[in-house]
Amino acid sequence: MMIMEINAYAPDFELPNIDGNVGHLTRYLEKFEIVAVIFMCNHCPYVKAYIERLIELQNYFSDRFPGKVTLVGINSNDQVKYPEDSFTKMQEYAKNWRINFHYLRDRNQEVAEAFGATCTPEPFVVDRQGILRYRGQIDDNYRDPTAVTEPSLKLAIEQMLKGETISKAMEPAIGCSIKWK
Repeated sequence: MMIMEINAYAPDFELPNIDGNVGHLTRYLEKFEIVAVIFMCNHCPYVKAYIERLIELQNYFSDRFPGKVTLVGINSNDQVKYPEDSFTKMQEYAKNWRINFHYLRDRNQEVAEAFGATCTPEPFVVDRQGILRYRGQIDDNYRDPTAVTEPSLKLAIEQMLKGETISKAMEPAIGCSIKWK
């Protein structure tokens, strides 16, 4: 699998959203300056540890920078081997957690492959021109949100909103491997 490099054009996608609509990167970029694509799933303990923080992050940017930033979750896991990651279970998961961002299903895993995603949760931040500007960890402590000293994803998005180059080294995301077919 090829790893997508920073400053490369992000691959466009058109995937079913849990709300019955279709999520399309181009359409998100028409509405928002920044799109944070988060490869995630339902069963991963790392995603479970981060899901509240992702919801809070969407709230933070929606409140402070209305219409400028959106998160988009994508589940690419094999639902045959991992039935908890099926589309129906995604809908239940989103309802239970009150997920406030789009949650899309990548059934054939082509989008995860095109991004070079390796784990869940793994964020990729794309600017309005469709260029990847950040790929890495959400923060530096998945176990304890109160012990986070480096909210990497949030800081990267804030720098992008200011028109700055992301200054910190991008630490790789940690999590469960994507469950390939």
